[in-house]
Amino acid sequence: MKKVIKSIIGLTLILTIISGCSSGKEAKQAKETAPLKLMSPSELTTLDTSVMLDFPDAIVQTAAFEGLYALDDKDQLIPAAAKEMPEISQDGKTYTIKLRENAKWSNDDPVTAADFEYAWKKMIDPKNGFVYSFLVADTILNAEEISAGKKSVDELGVKAIDDQTLEVKLKEAKPYFTSVLAFPTFFPQNQKFVEKMGTDYGTTSENVVYNGPFTIENWKQTDLSWDLKKNENYWDQANVKSDKIHYEVVKEASTALNLFEDGQLDVATVTGELAKQNQSNPNYHSYPTATMNYIRLNQKRKNKETPLKNENLRKALALGIDKENLVNNIIADGSKPLYGAVTEGFVSNPKTGVDFREEAGDLMTYNKEEALNYWELAKKELGDNITLDLMVTDDGSYKKMGESLQGSLEKLLPGLTINLTALPTETALNLSRESDYDMFLIYWTPDYQDPISTLNMLRTGNDRNYSNAKYDALLNDASQKYATDIEKRWKTLIAAEKEGIEETAGMIIISQNQQSVLQNEQIKGVNYHTFAAPLTLKNIYKESK
Repeated sequence: MKKVIKSIIGLTLILTIISGCSSGKEAKQAKETAPLKLMSPSELTTLDTSVMLDFPDAIVQTAAFEGLYALDDKDQLIPAAAKEMPEISQDGKTYTIKLRENAKWSNDDPVTAADFEYAWKKMIDPKNGFVYSFLVADTILNAEEISAGKKSVDELGVKAIDDQTLEVKLKEAKPYFTSVLAFPTFFPQNQKFVEKMGTDYGTTSENVVYNGPFTIENWKQTDLSWDLKKNENYWDQANVKSDKIHYEVVKEASTALNLFEDGQLDVATVTGELAKQNQSNPNYHSYPTATMNYIRLNQKRKNKETPLKNENLRKALALGIDKENLVNNIIADGSKPLYGAVTEGFVSNPKTGVDFREEAGDLMTYNKEEALNYWELAKKELGDNITLDLMVTDDGSYKKMGESLQGSLEKLLPGLTINLTALPTETALNLSRESDYDMFLIYWTPDYQDPISTLNMLRTGNDRNYSNAKYDALLNDASQKYATDIEKRWKTLIAAEKEGIEETAGMIIISQNQQSVLQNEQIKGVNYHTFAAPLTLKNIYKESK
């Protein structure tokens, strides 16, 4: 999620999602369902898909708006606002996409190709400075030059040929591009309505028009609750399985557990000791995700180099974290230690089917002796006493992880002081965008189904001020030189991960999340995704007793 995101990041997002096309029996059940009560671990920040920051934004926006493609229950792409998969030119650079003729906005305007063209041009316009504009810049023809102010927005390689035909030109072949289109950055916007609302667009549930399965009600920025209501104008509303979903922001697992036991939540995220204690509970479920927890290491803060500019210090910290202990005893929710930036089970070698993580191997495993060796080298260059700030979100599990990291690293590395600060997610993410931090423990979910979605985080120009010419060259080779040579591209991406994570310790990888929840037995259609929004809500429902 650069993600900042997406943010988002350490995560322990919640809830529930897509289960593919429903059977006749399930569709009948959907008409009889009671309202769902779900939780989010942090606030919804916006309903403007251009300004998305974090997982709750991605989840709610994917429920309220619809892009060209969506994910089924097996993470396979399926047509959504598009009526079929794209027609791709032989050189892989031109996509022609046909839209459905019966798609409408909630104000009765038709959804057209021009809505996509407008949204993407708005996204890349440098005057807006949107966080996720990098996804457009990385893929579409002329986008990088537009972002840098060297070309006009009108030169972006996207064009509405007619109301139902969108043509997209890429700067080079991108084998993953269709999967990018399932991410909210590429959702449409109704230009007439957006311009009418001006700066108020997306700041309340009333200041938006919707084209997705649900509309949003009872929300304005800073609110800790909101409602999703079935969108009667949605082209496939007959297959939306819930009439209403109510969300509450719940940041502490203990609070979530109490609300679940009291019948005030249908799905509750549990972490740490609570997850451990409830593993024999018949309502306990654990879902695999492609979300990783990691520590951003910022090398320049307020125009001044931080101690983390020192490679020996970064390596001492990375090698000094006992991930097995942290994951099994502190997180303790079924998550797994992770020894690379690309998560297990996310993407496989297109030739052999071998998982990326298996083929790339374990990077930066816990090694106390090596950590101390690098620490001594770092002290010779930086002095005997080194102080670092560690920022975490105020989600309960991240505070516990931060406290554990603070204690264990200070104990292992004599002379190290770590100042821990827990902040609301949006505040922390905004500080990270401004590079106003030393270390930031956060989570990340890939935006699209390709290793480069995650590896791009360390490309020069990032908000943690890591720059490595060799790393950049490897990513450029994978993106350009080997764009159509899938075997060489794969090996190059493995080499890039090793360079960024092991050779230079550009960031510290901690764990791969497992989503552990207590789930009402009446809740059906729950499934988590490994990219785009962590979950979708179109097919979730509560079965009547």
